[in-house]
Amino acid sequence: MVVYPTDTVYGVGADIFDEIAVKSVFIKKNRPFDMPLSVAVADVRMMESIAEINDVARKLIEEFLPGPLTLVVNKKDCVPDMVSAGTSSIGIRIPDNPISVGITKLAGPITSTSANVHSHPDSTTVEAAIGDLGGLIDLYIDAGPSKIKQHSTIVQIEDDGVKFMRHGAIPVHQIEAVLNA
Repeated sequence: MVVYPTDTVYGVGADIFDEIAVKSVFIKKNRPFDMPLSVAVADVRMMESIAEINDVARKLIEEFLPGPLTLVVNKKDCVPDMVSAGTSSIGIRIPDNPISVGITKLAGPITSTSANVHSHPDSTTVEAAIGDLGGLIDLYIDAGPSKIKQHSTIVQIEDDGVKFMRHGAIPVHQIEAVLNA
C-alpha cells in the first residue's frame, strides 16, 4: 500500500485486483466493509477496461477528467466484489496529478480512498496522513499540499442523467451546464 497525492486529497492506493491488499485497505483505515472504495485510473482506456461508460459519463469525462470528479458507473466482472462492497457499480476517477497518474500507468487501477482513518479529517498533506495512519502504510509519497484540498464531486451515472452523491470540488451547476448543453 502507498499513500499518494491526488489533485484533491492524499489517497491510499492498493492494486484493486489483489483482494488481500484491498482487504488491508479496509482494515488499516478501519473502514466498514460495506462502503465501496473508489478507484483511480490513468486514462479513459483504463477506465473502460473496468467500467461501463455510457454517453452521459463520456460527456462528463471529456469536460472534467482528469480532475476532481468521481463517476459511479457499472463495473465490469473483472473488478472484485470487495472493491465495490458487493454492488454492481464502482466509483472511478482520473486524478489531475502526474504522480497518481504515473502510479496507475505502472500498476494499473488502484484504490483511491482518502488517506485517513475512517471518519477522521481528510489528509491534504503527507504529514497529516502519516499522523493518522503512521506505520500502517508501506510507502508515503510527499508532493506537498494538495492543490484543491477538498473531496472530488461524486456523481452516479444513470441512463439519462446523474444523481449527485457528494458535493465537492466541482459545483453542481457546472456539471448540470455540461449535461444540458
